[in-house]
This record gives sequence, C-alpha cells and structure tokens, in this order.
Amino acid sequence: MYVYINKISILFIYIIMKSEKQQKQIRAQLDKTLKQFSSLTSVNRPMRGWIRAIRDALGMNMRQFASRLGVHSSRIPRIEKDEIAEKLTLKTMHRAANELDCVFVYGFVPRSSLENTVNKQAALKAEKQLEKVIHTMDLEAQHLSKPEKKRLFQGLVDDILNSPSSLWENTEKP
Repeated sequence: MYVYINKISILFIYIIMKSEKQQKQIRAQLDKTLKQFSSLTSVNRPMRGWIRAIRDALGMNMRQFASRLGVHSSRIPRIEKDEIAEKLTLKTMHRAANELDCVFVYGFVPRSSLENTVNKQAALKAEKQLEKVIHTMDLEAQHLSKPEKKRLFQGLVDDILNSPSSLWENTEKP
C-alpha cells in the first residue's frame, strides 16, 4: 500500500512540476508575442474617438456612415459617444472598423511582462507572510538579522513560485 501511494505521490509531483514548467514556457511565449505590441501602449485614442477621427479623415459624413452600418443616422453620434465612454460592444467596434475599411484590433499588452507580474505577485505574497513570521518571532524575542530576513523572504518567494495555484489566492493587485 505504501509503495502504491508513494508512486502516486511521485506521479502527482511530476505532473505539478511539469505544469509549472509549462506555465512558465507559456508565459515566456506570450511575453515574446506581446512584446511586439508594447509600443502601442503609448498611442492615445483621439479626443473624439477613433470612429469619428477616421470617419472625418475619410470625409464620410454621419448619414453616409450610418448607411454603410445599416443604422439610422441618429445612431452615429451615440456610437461615437459610446466609444469614448468605453460602452461600445466589441461587435459594434468591429462592424464600425470594417465599414471604415479598417481592422479592429483588440488585445492586452502587459505593462512589463507576464513573468514580472507573476514575480511581483509572489513577492507581495511573500512579504505579507514574512511580516506575520517576523511579528511572531519578535513576540518570542527571536529577532532575525537582515541577511536572515532576506534569505527567508527569497525562500518564501521561491515556495510561492513553485506552487502557482496559491499565487493569486486572497491577494491584491501587484
């Protein structure tokens, strides 16, 4: 019985390690793909919105645009206001872009990298855990030196990174 449980435990640990490694590879691949879009984070939406800016640049009036979209011309100002207010559906944005002979692009661009986000989250979690440990040790007059705190902190970060299922439990934004 013990040998059987032990083999299952080893298999389970192997699967966890494999999935952690796969997650890290997936993050690395996504980071590489998304890095090419990082320059887009500095592009600001025109003050009147993309739809209005492109429609005006094309010399297309509201009636003409409404006809292309298949809606009443009174709907166009609402569409343009809703874009600015971030209330348009992706479907409407896609349709509007298509009728303006544009491609609607939708995506997420990490502020730094997915790997950095995971590392920051692990550090935040480790910091909170370390505060509790240090508080308890201080109460028991067992103070840690700076190198010991640093070593303990890094160990906690490593433990958290090695068990990614707990990484996002009961935490705040990084």
